[in-house]
Amino acid sequence: MRRNPGFRNREITAKRELSFGIRLASRLLLDELSYQFNKEQIDRQINLAIDNNDRQEFNRLSEKYQPYTWE
Repeated sequence: MRRNPGFRNREITAKRELSFGIRLASRLLLDELSYQFNKEQIDRQINLAIDNNDRQEFNRLSEKYQPYTWE
């Protein structure tokens, strides 16, 4: 390994990579947060379509909501 001349007499610290467990936990957390956010958005839109008596929009959103019913 060669030392970069720009780092004269300064301490260099190496960065460690995040462990697999931390990366997996953070990925699962982000997936869960995005899942909940998307589900709530569609749920709000469905409720709005019901309030407006918009059957076509309700049917379209109901199909879009199907994957969220497999909990």
